[in-house]
Amino acid sequence: MRERIYVCHTYYHVYVTFLKELALPLEKRGQATLVLSRMSNDFEELGSRVESTGLFEQVMEFDEKREDFFPELVKLRNAGRGFLGHLWSRIRFTRLYAKLEEPYVPVDFRDYGDIYVYCDSDPIGYYLNQKKIPYHAVEDGLNCLKNFDAARYDNRGHFGLKAFLSRKLNLIFVQNGYGKYCIDMEVNDISAIRYPCPQYIQQPRQALVDRLTSEDKALILRAFIRDMDSLQAQIDAGNGMEDKILILTDPLCTLDVRERIFRDIIRMYEKEGTIFLKPHPRDTLDYRGIFAQYPQFDATVPMEMLNFFPGLRFKKVVGVLTEVKGIRFADEAVRLGPDFLDAYEDPLIHRQNEQI
Repeated sequence: MRERIYVCHTYYHVYVTFLKELALPLEKRGQATLVLSRMSNDFEELGSRVESTGLFEQVMEFDEKREDFFPELVKLRNAGRGFLGHLWSRIRFTRLYAKLEEPYVPVDFRDYGDIYVYCDSDPIGYYLNQKKIPYHAVEDGLNCLKNFDAARYDNRGHFGLKAFLSRKLNLIFVQNGYGKYCIDMEVNDISAIRYPCPQYIQQPRQALVDRLTSEDKALILRAFIRDMDSLQAQIDAGNGMEDKILILTDPLCTLDVRERIFRDIIRMYEKEGTIFLKPHPRDTLDYRGIFAQYPQFDATVPMEMLNFFPGLRFKKVVGVLTEVKGIRFADEAVRLGPDFLDAYEDPLIHRQNEQI
């Protein structure tokens, strides 16, 4: 029996996995398997850099498949008449999705003592529950359940019944702590969640960061930073500038609307100081081409990494929907939020919690 395995879907997931592993005693390190699902992220050479740190026993990729990869699932997604008809189709969908996903699963999860899954709403959640394999879920992003309770939003209408069918009977699958084989779900701050699930356990991210030694931080940077010399030179050059403003992008709206959003944000804040950009890892807008006049950080560097550079300081960091509470390298952190985004798209698209 192997010790533990982590299934990660984003750079942030890998970062939190490092925090969790580095919080363990030295004798416990180097025994975990790290799985990188490329379903929603191109991890470029991250896997080989992570492997070179020696913190993990094994690093592998997962060719996880979305539901639209399987034509057999299309007819079941919204099939059936009325509530009972839709429910029966969903039961069939849940079983079939897990079966179709099975050939792409890279390991036998029964070989591991502890399984940690970020974003169990993805196919891996369906698979583990249908295979009756217990696992621990981990919050997808910092305080993401405060800003978007996906389980309740995706299951609006008769949520209590749907949660019962998932949690108790395993007939359908409801993510974020409501799966029958989800042992618990680790979140950053339970008090910030309006409707917490009984399975939630609290593990503040900052508490894990505060435990890091200088050697731990250097190890994390070695894994995540593709070109440390270039990044350090960029930071050193920026240190000579006063009143720097860092704008964090988000994969919002369509590409044309997204470009307009960040042009407007730059106009809003450029009078306050020198603009820097930090593209989101999943943001496909060509910021280096469109906004070539502004210094930019590598999109693959999680913004949390910037906390590890003691000489880096911004007057202000500005994001739209990105959670900015973990930022320690700025005098002020601003989250513009859904009120700002209302002017650019239908509010129903980003005000999901209000529709629960």
